[in-house]
Amino acid sequence: MPIYAVVFDMDGTITEPLLDFAQIRKEIGLSPDCPSILDGIEEMDLHSRQWAMEILCRHEDQAAKNSTLRDGATALLAELRRRKIPAGILTRNSRQSVRRVLEKHRLTFDGIITREDGPAKPDGFGVLALCRQFGVAARNTLVVGDYLHDLLAARNAGSIPVLLSGHPRAQEFADQADFYIRHLDELLPIIDNLS
Repeated sequence: MPIYAVVFDMDGTITEPLLDFAQIRKEIGLSPDCPSILDGIEEMDLHSRQWAMEILCRHEDQAAKNSTLRDGATALLAELRRRKIPAGILTRNSRQSVRRVLEKHRLTFDGIITREDGPAKPDGFGVLALCRQFGVAARNTLVVGDYLHDLLAARNAGSIPVLLSGHPRAQEFADQADFYIRHLDELLPIIDNLS
């Protein structure tokens, strides 16, 4: 099954992970075991929700400002561009933080979907929206990320989930991935073998 597009998570996938989710939960007042900060914020009243989003955006902006790329990200994106394989970003982060990361590292993507655009991962909405934008079938699209939400978004869209190691709990959800890689340069052989 040939690969016609690749969708990437941002934090922990294109960039090294910097967001301290435990600290964000603490500042917002969410339980330490709250599985989704965005879902926890959504359950708040309007005033609390606005306040919590300000905290989250402050953390995201700081992470974007201090971001560093994962090894191999620039080379991989250049090779995908050379092969005319569209690359997209699908993130639960804000559009503003994505712009800051891309500007800082001089990266370009063929499409970007953030939480402002529609239902967030693990919903398949973002994967399907990028596939439509690229004019490719979801089944011919790799979705690369470091967390369970990325893998479930791929599954919910009918795409191919690829887990990039790095998250401390990666082994807990590795069974949701069709491929498990430790470095971004391992993605090209997967594309070659599927084509």
